[in-house]
Amino acid sequence: MIAPAGIVWLASFPKSGNTWFRIFLANLAAGENGPADINMLDERGGIASSRHEFEAATMLDSSLLSHDDIDGLRPRVYEHIAGEAREQRWIKVHDAYTALPDGEPMLGRSARAAIYLVRDPRDVAVSLSHHNNIPIDSAIARMNDRGSAFSRKPKDLAQQLRQKLLGWSGHAASWIDQMDVPVHVVRYEALRADPMAHFSAALVFAGRPATNDAIARAIRHADFSELQRQEREKGFAERQSRSAPFFRSGRVGGWQDVLSAEQVARIEGAHAPMMYRLGYSMPGGRSPCKPVGL
Repeated sequence: MIAPAGIVWLASFPKSGNTWFRIFLANLAAGENGPADINMLDERGGIASSRHEFEAATMLDSSLLSHDDIDGLRPRVYEHIAGEAREQRWIKVHDAYTALPDGEPMLGRSARAAIYLVRDPRDVAVSLSHHNNIPIDSAIARMNDRGSAFSRKPKDLAQQLRQKLLGWSGHAASWIDQMDVPVHVVRYEALRADPMAHFSAALVFAGRPATNDAIARAIRHADFSELQRQEREKGFAERQSRSAPFFRSGRVGGWQDVLSAEQVARIEGAHAPMMYRLGYSMPGGRSPCKPVGL
């Protein structure tokens, strides 16, 4: 079966397993006996916030445009990409699902489907702190801020376009509740516990099934020990400067050994309704509901 051509969004709040998923896809597409190069991932689909891709599609100098001007053009960029696609493109996106002033989705309506990866926000806080080389308290503040965004400094021309995040809960709600693109929610913790089952389900949802042997091989090649080996030997192009290694343990529940009680309370206090909705355990013994999409 040939996967239908077009865009599949691989969406997540930062540090929720998006890159791991992309590396799995890269190895699935390669189908080689050895692991794919972690520094060749852009050729497998790219990222929605790529300034280079925006300029190539619009033939405009983005440095002359405001963030809002760029947002207004982004739907046309994705229509162009979808129209040119001759195969399925899984495109990474950290933007929240937002609308332009006229109501049009900033990501347009050309995508076929979306996989939304979600991770326990307490583990996200720890990982985001390492990734951005900032204190954990600062990472929590960003996750709790509905006005947070990546690459929004007015004087620094970042390689990526501004990405509105809406905070952790706002980000999740924006993707899960939107009605424009069929969405399949995958919890990072479920992927770690049973990668065969949950990678397979995501592929089927996206119309890109694969054999069990091919999926198992891609999972082996995307193992964290392999990713750490490659990063040690040749670095990782997407790693933030001055940050800790991009590929750490990938451990589930590591926050319990790191966060203070006050930090946990700040996260749970800000995100309890969405954590409960997504099935994350909460204090007081309250049982979470069945996770969305699982």
